[in-house]
Amino acid sequence: MKKILQDLSYEEIVSLVQRYGGQPFRARQIFEGIMQGKRLSELPVSADLRSNLLEEYEDEPVKAREIFRSKDGTKKYLFELADGNLIEGVLMQYKYGKTQCVSTQVGCRMGCKFCASTLNGLIRNLTAGEILAQILTVNRLEGGTLKERAVTNVVLMGSGEPFDNYDNVVRFLRNLTAEGGIRISARNVSLSTCGLVPSMRKFAEEGIPINLTVSLHSVTDEERRHTMPVANRYSISEILDACTLYFEKTGRRYIFEYSLIEGENADEAHAYALAALLKRRPCHVNLIRLNAVKERDLKGADAQAARRFLDILSGQGISATMRRSMGSDIGGACGQLRAKYISGDE
Repeated sequence: MKKILQDLSYEEIVSLVQRYGGQPFRARQIFEGIMQGKRLSELPVSADLRSNLLEEYEDEPVKAREIFRSKDGTKKYLFELADGNLIEGVLMQYKYGKTQCVSTQVGCRMGCKFCASTLNGLIRNLTAGEILAQILTVNRLEGGTLKERAVTNVVLMGSGEPFDNYDNVVRFLRNLTAEGGIRISARNVSLSTCGLVPSMRKFAEEGIPINLTVSLHSVTDEERRHTMPVANRYSISEILDACTLYFEKTGRRYIFEYSLIEGENADEAHAYALAALLKRRPCHVNLIRLNAVKERDLKGADAQAARRFLDILSGQGISATMRRSMGSDIGGACGQLRAKYISGDE
């Protein structure tokens, strides 16, 4: 597998062009071209320079193999990487714009029992450029440009644990928000982690004020260990301390995702316990009615129980909303589409 040109910053592309003996203005042409989602073979540069690039770098590191359209307007993309691995992404339409959910790894090793991404384990990390290229590809397919982006918001909530691929994810975020590129504001980016505390604390020092989201899903460490193996390593108390540090360093409130699982964590007692745990914290709770994975035996709470849970949180002064289910008819949950293709169940 060749290198990924989309891994590079503009300054690094300038150095690359100089190494090839090209003129400095060529670096700008190359950078703007790949940020528009173009293949290397489409770049408006000399034949010699294009040949040099193609010898060292992938022509199209991420291609949309199939696109599935939901009746609610959501689109799910099955992406093929240059080495043949498959990942997936989702484009969701909201009143404020289009949000793209991207993957950060091929598979995942976190082992959360409610997620399809982890069914086949971790295959490999994505490079910063492979994460970015998912957005560049969709932005182009949706008719977007660098000046008028079709993709306005990004969430790192697809396959993989972003902080298990820390260096590539941080490089991706810096390239995503850099001047001259697709330039999506850090405030329009959300990253979801299962709670890798050392990486959360390290990220607080990076100076990238994104929306930090933590998959909590339980109110006690003992219960959390039932569905999230990471709880054997890091406690809820340690997670809350890391969130406090993030708020102190960035001024950004943090978000907790809480999947409502029937018989596990969705009754009134859990709602009151969650409210007590988060009282007076600068946070928001995003409740999710679990999108069931056929390979797992967990079932989402019904609508009435979910509404009662939300009402209790709100009544206790906790900022909370219920996430709108999108794309369920096209395998909207993380990893479902890839798992289907791997199993041959097409």
